[in-house]
Amino acid sequence: DDLIWPVFVRSGTDVVEEIPSMPGVFRRSVDRLVEAAEEAVALGIPAICIFPYTGIEERTEDCAGAWDPDNHVNRAIRAIKAAVPELAIMTDVALDTYNINGHDGFVENGEIVNDRTVEALVKMTLAQADAGADIIGPSDMMDGRIGAMRTALEAAGHQNVMILSYAAKYASAFYGPFRDAVGASAALSGDKK
Repeated sequence: DDLIWPVFVRSGTDVVEEIPSMPGVFRRSVDRLVEAAEEAVALGIPAICIFPYTGIEERTEDCAGAWDPDNHVNRAIRAIKAAVPELAIMTDVALDTYNINGHDGFVENGEIVNDRTVEALVKMTLAQADAGADIIGPSDMMDGRIGAMRTALEAAGHQNVMILSYAAKYASAFYGPFRDAVGASAALSGDKK
């Protein structure tokens, strides 16, 4: 009753690929993620959290894919809501899987730039809320992003979209397999610390 099942979405059609560092856990294309969402409902799982996997070729310096209404996550949200509207959908908000540098924020002169990153995270938040997300899950660790997200959600008419941050992850080795699942390790230039 209390589980939020983490699921991983990737490009393609009819794709289910096992994540090597997480046996029994899969990256799925949108169509196959809808099947997993239907399975969640059948099992009585009330919510899922969607995490994107993007290949290096899909990442850019400006991270614009993060707020593209047709990215993997936003398409998955719409498809799942159409199939099982009763399932709560949480999303991940961070730039790492869209950033050619692999970091949660924009990198300038070897440093993460906070305010520019917060502006991008707000755009990402609004795109996910517009797609139908019920819970926004910031994992980026930028200062001031919760207030900026809440203000933007309210202004856009998304008063009922919740925010649930889970950013207290730091540089733990326990988080390594997850970084592998979303492809962050492959793009990372520098240390997450």
